[in-house]
Amino acid sequence: MGTFLRVFVDLVVVIFVVVIAFSSIKIIRQATVGIVERLGKYHKMATQGINVIIPFIDTFRVVVDLREQVVDFPPQPVITKDNVTMMIDTIVYFQITDPFKNTYEIVNPRLAIENLTATTLRNIVGDLELDQTLTSRDLVNNKLRIILDEATDKWGIKVNRVELKNILPPQDIQTAMEKQMRAEREKRQAILLAEGQKTATILEAEGRKQSVILNAEAIKEAAVREAEGQRQAKILNAEGEAQAILTVQKAFADSLVMIKDAAADQSVLALKSLEALKAIGDGQATKLIIPSDLAGLGGVFAALKEATADLPATTNPPATD
Repeated sequence: MGTFLRVFVDLVVVIFVVVIAFSSIKIIRQATVGIVERLGKYHKMATQGINVIIPFIDTFRVVVDLREQVVDFPPQPVITKDNVTMMIDTIVYFQITDPFKNTYEIVNPRLAIENLTATTLRNIVGDLELDQTLTSRDLVNNKLRIILDEATDKWGIKVNRVELKNILPPQDIQTAMEKQMRAEREKRQAILLAEGQKTATILEAEGRKQSVILNAEAIKEAAVREAEGQRQAKILNAEGEAQAILTVQKAFADSLVMIKDAAADQSVLALKSLEALKAIGDGQATKLIIPSDLAGLGGVFAALKEATADLPATTNPPATD
């Protein structure tokens, strides 16, 4: 019986030692730190890894997360400078930079940040009118972040960013804003339609102008070409008549030379005169001058014979250009 009791006591002692050993070891994760108190007083800050403390003397007060945290606060009623009540909810991005201050300088950091954000937001928006609040989000965000960062510095907290998530004006103001936006869109539509019609009218007028100009140029070109054709026709007709005259003159000169070379007598000349009279009768000749006395034809041809006696043996017509 005594042996069993001794074994049981030894087993209890071993279990107690093991429990004490395990309780004296604390593992701190990455991006966190632990606050160690000795007999209720701050002793040290335990970093990531294995940390050993004295049982029953040292205790871990809290493990502080050093990562950036995001808190979405519920909508808060805010009154603008022109007495319009809006519901605004905010998002705050903050990070604990001093675990000691965050543990011993503030009881509930998140509740403190929420209340501080609400009061600061009321002060900032209270100096702005409705339109300025809706169009100056960046200004409000920047002011709110600066004020919160300065106020939370003594708590070991750094506010990195503040965003106004939603800004909800009253329903009647939302309806009025929608009507105003609709009217503005209709106005822009009317302006764009008028600009389009104006551009179309200008382009149509320009097209008609170009059409008239092209038609006038075509008529002018046709008139010039017609005048040029008439001029060329007259030149060609004149050249043809000149060539015909030269041909007749050459034929007449050749006939005179032939008469001279053939030593034509009075009978041949009389025969030629009769052929000329016949040509007049047939309509092949248009004009012929004869003496009043047909008996004088022989004298005329005799005179022509004497005239041809003075011509050279070969007579060439004048050269034409």
